[in-house]
Amino acid sequence: MNTRKTVITAIAVIVVFGWSAGMAAMGHAAALAPLAPVLGLTAQQVARALRPPAEPAPAPGRRAAPVPDTGDGAR
Repeated sequence: MNTRKTVITAIAVIVVFGWSAGMAAMGHAAALAPLAPVLGLTAQQVARALRPPAEPAPAPGRRAAPVPDTGDGAR
């Protein structure tokens, strides 16, 4: 995992959720209600960004065709 990417992501999350908590603490619930889906999407994207990428698996019941190397007559 890239340390710089992790730090930038953590800072972004702290800013977004800190702003939301501040608005809620000041009683601006009406301003937060339309932003709730955005905050949920932010949390989902952060969680996805912090996970390592998964290896794609071939579809069930199908085999991946072997690809020849340069030594096997590939052009």
